[in-house]
Amino acid sequence: MNNNNSSRDASAAPEISALVSQWIRPEIREIAAYHVPDPGKLVKLDAMENPYPWPDALREEWLAQLKTVAINRYPDPSAGELKSALRGALAIPDNQDILLGNGSDELIQMIAMAVAGPGRVVLAPEPSFVMYRMIALMVGMRYVGVSLTDDFNLDSNAMLAAVKQHKPALIFLAYPNNPTGNLFDQNAVLAVVQASPGLVVVDEAYFPFAGSTLIDWLQRYPNLLVMRTVSKMGLAGLRLGYLVGNEQWLQHIDKTRLPYNINVLTQLSAQFALQHIGVFDAQTRQICKDRELLYQQLRRIDGAEVFPSQANFILFRIAGCAAQDIFERLKSRGVLIKNLGNQPGLLKDCLRVTVGTAQENQRFLQALRESIC
Repeated sequence: MNNNNSSRDASAAPEISALVSQWIRPEIREIAAYHVPDPGKLVKLDAMENPYPWPDALREEWLAQLKTVAINRYPDPSAGELKSALRGALAIPDNQDILLGNGSDELIQMIAMAVAGPGRVVLAPEPSFVMYRMIALMVGMRYVGVSLTDDFNLDSNAMLAAVKQHKPALIFLAYPNNPTGNLFDQNAVLAVVQASPGLVVVDEAYFPFAGSTLIDWLQRYPNLLVMRTVSKMGLAGLRLGYLVGNEQWLQHIDKTRLPYNINVLTQLSAQFALQHIGVFDAQTRQICKDRELLYQQLRRIDGAEVFPSQANFILFRIAGCAAQDIFERLKSRGVLIKNLGNQPGLLKDCLRVTVGTAQENQRFLQALRESIC
């Protein structure tokens, strides 16, 4: 009987393949899914997470509050209390509206869905966050990438020429940029905002570490929105992103949001965390100190080219060593970082390491020294 089932499965395979080819859009078939590796027991320095757990007393207080959640009920669809907590803790201007997403990825998708149309373009510098391109293709928009300069800054002339040529409906600018870690020159950003005929979204996912924000620009530029996440401040497991801007934009983007997208546990947990924002601010300051120390220590390694960062990660390459070789040798020594070096262009042989605890950083550095060609 098993043999008969196997025969039927084998005979059905060509039919299924044909159906998939007929109905799955070509641009979806051609892209690769976003890959998240299983870290196992490796030191995990690949995903820009805050490495510090909550203090025990804070965790116990949080768990006590979770017991009060009516898990049998749907969450507040607008998450009003959470929005108020975000506004108060993170100095969001009173005259700007807030829209929440299940991570900033969902917000990127919601924005793209709201402006998508035949022939419309999403534009972003490259290299940058890969989801800008992926989501543009997913919603049926055309994606245009504009190369950064050799030192990872915005190429103003190229950006402005691309804006003029393609008239993008949507531009994404990560500030600081991922995976390069640098802040773009504000004058270059401003020129893009002023030249754009459509919406410009400044992605400030790493703003806690940057010491700079463009959120005050919202009052001056009607085509500007600012997007952030609480993931990098120590709440990555909650998957909470927020978009800030004029209500006239957000009320329409909100129509693309699926109902109850922020669950009850995330709403309560984020509100609780924001009441204790000082704990996370202290962790952020420590990460920034550790970032500078790690940067200096990386620069002392022979052959290392290390790029300055205003985020919680550092991009680097080792002269004469293929990124894939370094990546695999680090894994064999118990350390997982991000290999970016297999793609052509500015990131050739580059790797990105998240700033961990002092102990994790030292373990990474030791493993790196042992992994150099």
